[in-house]
Amino acid sequence: MRQTIPVQECPGGVTAARGFVAGGRYCGIRKMKKDLAIVASEVPAVTAAVFTLNKTQAAPILVDKIQLSRSETCSAVVINSGNANACTGERGLNDAWEMVRTTAAAMALPEEQVMISSTGVIGQYLPMDRMIVGIPQLAAQLSASGNHDAAEAIMTTDTHSKETAVQFSLGESMVTIGGMAKGSGMIAPNMATILAFVTTDASIRRSLLQKALARANKRSFNRITVDGDMSTNDMALVLANGAARNKPFSENSEEFQLFCAALEYVMIKLAKMIARDGEGATKLIEIFVKGARNEEEAAQAARSVANSNLVKTALHGCDANWGRIMAAVGYSGIDMDPELVEIRFNGLPVLNQHYSIVLDEEKAERELAKEEVLVTIDLNQGTHTARFWTCDLTKEYIHINASYRS
Repeated sequence: MRQTIPVQECPGGVTAARGFVAGGRYCGIRKMKKDLAIVASEVPAVTAAVFTLNKTQAAPILVDKIQLSRSETCSAVVINSGNANACTGERGLNDAWEMVRTTAAAMALPEEQVMISSTGVIGQYLPMDRMIVGIPQLAAQLSASGNHDAAEAIMTTDTHSKETAVQFSLGESMVTIGGMAKGSGMIAPNMATILAFVTTDASIRRSLLQKALARANKRSFNRITVDGDMSTNDMALVLANGAARNKPFSENSEEFQLFCAALEYVMIKLAKMIARDGEGATKLIEIFVKGARNEEEAAQAARSVANSNLVKTALHGCDANWGRIMAAVGYSGIDMDPELVEIRFNGLPVLNQHYSIVLDEEKAERELAKEEVLVTIDLNQGTHTARFWTCDLTKEYIHINASYRS
């Protein structure tokens, strides 16, 4: 059973929390689509982040790491789509710093209070002449209702924007956590391939915020995959401005555990939106591994199945090919007894222990034709579980990525 989290979903996305504003507009990077976003806090917000583990890291990632070392707080994040500013050398790094300077000047902020992010085509230079004009124009029109525009402006091959928010009681205070994300292709678990921006009005120390983010990221953005590719620009950023004025809490407190659970709820919801919107996808697939000896092995087995192109093409075709699932668990690297494994599709038994096949082809095809498919794999070797989210792999995925730059 999943733990029930005492949160209430609410509108507003990245501006749902008190003291945050946002906006998005077209500035000339893309072809007539919004391509520039800003999220800002009315007061400096404690900041935590996780970044891609790809050794080829884009200029904004390098800049943000320096910014985080300079200040524990951030007041504004500027994001562009259509251009990753990755593999662009010294010029790209200079352009990234120019984004910082331009935003800081436009919003009357110290430069160390600005973070940046980019997403899009690798190996092309940013049109800085257009961005230098666009950033001040956008900064002048930020609002508490600008969350939708911001969420749209960070999209690349996404078919729709992704945002969510929740409220919950933290002691005597009502706290809000909201966020937006982008991601559709080049999605692989290992900080995934996403951009995510989460805001909260909770008052929390940076060390605790970083721990909460790392914990939530492990079970959300690091538990999704579309195609096994990891990008150069991945990042998840959390800003906490303290506007809720909740009392301070420690790492061992119930309040911290509740905050972590609420943050994980928000990030898992965004992660599932990304997996569901995988390039060319027609269905969301959840891989649930249970009966593992520990969570790490459960996650390792689930990751192996979720990354299997053979599994994802079979599920796209509504083919109940449980053998591909068994093979993926078998090569995952965990120590397991294949004769103990059981497999279910949306609760429908397919395989019981000792290779007892109970597959009803017609019923299985009906289940696999649904927009959401739960694949349950019971290892029957312990009590630990893990979930991964992916999508089916289709002909449309090839079409999208064969013409990504054009």
